[in-house]
Amino acid sequence: MTHHAMLIEDEPNIAEAIRFLLNREGWQVTTLGDGGVAEAEVRARRPDLVILDLMLPGRSGLEILQSLRADPETAELPVMMLTAKGQGRDREAAERAGASLFMAKPFSNTEFVAAARSLLGVA
Repeated sequence: MTHHAMLIEDEPNIAEAIRFLLNREGWQVTTLGDGGVAEAEVRARRPDLVILDLMLPGRSGLEILQSLRADPETAELPVMMLTAKGQGRDREAAERAGASLFMAKPFSNTEFVAAARSLLGVA
């Protein structure tokens, strides 16, 4: 079974690295660089996992997360938040808003893939 991850990240090199990593593991990855369209895209495409950067143009990762959690259709969707080092306060807010897991950039490839799998209960 192919898993579908939606990656919402505005730094092309990070987005490409994550896309490559998950593709190599057999995942289908949809990438978006703008927070403004993220919510509509998540609803339209129904991914198994959302990987969401905290700092985005258009709309912050925190706002997107809050909207997803407020909607019964996406309330249970696993959301991995990507944070830069030193975003402690933002991270606390995202934790309260219901982020499933955090990854601080930079992260190791192995660590990232393991985290994505664990959110879906895949060995």
